Amino acid sequence: MSKTDNLGRFFKEDGKTVILPIDHGTVMPVPGMAKPGELIASVRESVDGFVVNLGVAEACREELTGKGVCLRTDGYKPTYPGNPDDGSYRLFTADDAESVGAHAMMNMCYLHHPRESDNFRECAAVISEGREAGIPVILEALPFNIGRPDDYTVENIGFATRLAAELGADVVKTAFPIDGDVESFKTIVDAALVPIVVLGGAAMGEDAALLKMVKDSMDAGASGIAVGRNVWQHENPAAVAAALNAIVHDEASVDAALKLV
Repeated sequence: MSKTDNLGRFFKEDGKTVILPIDHGTVMPVPGMAKPGELIASVRESVDGFVVNLGVAEACREELTGKGVCLRTDGYKPTYPGNPDDGSYRLFTADDAESVGAHAMMNMCYLHHPRESDNFRECAAVISEGREAGIPVILEALPFNIGRPDDYTVENIGFATRLAAELGADVVKTAFPIDGDVESFKTIVDAALVPIVVLGGAAMGEDAALLKMVKDSMDAGASGIAVGRNVWQHENPAAVAAALNAIVHDEASVDAALKLV
């Protein structure tokens, strides 16, 4: 398949996408995702694609059939006291992605991180392999590391998204800036060169706040979302996935989407 065909597994006719990352099993304890196959089956009607680690891609081939499958190519963990901060470290290749039928690859891109130079080289290698294999690459561009919301400012996110695009990413996944609004994020999206999808981050525990963030992102011109924990740690994952789908694909208001949860 070509890159265009592979991207079409995620981005529908309207050019928008709802992606559910379920790649957290190598990063942290994952209450709510004990049975990933059942989770995929429960939300697949409202979700266009999934981000998975190699093991889940293998174990859940049947449940993932017909959906966009994005293989996580790196490992990454929050820092712990006394442990070195290794940031993102590459684990898998385009050959691995092809072996599990993946339609895209995703890798972290941490600007300003102590291992920035290593990370950039690894991102470039994944992009180069993807170009050769026809597999698009989504770079998850974040300042410094994961779990650093105070650093996810308009200035930092704007630089991160443009940097990832200039490295050659086909799509950039990033955070909605902590000090941003629709207009400031629109400036970032307009300068990004490639489609932007917005991550959900830690479980908010408040449906209205999540849906407003997604609505603001889409109003600013984002091409979709990649929301994980706020879906699969929700008491009703299928309902919140339907609400997110309504905003992304149907341009529903926050109030209308809330009625689906």
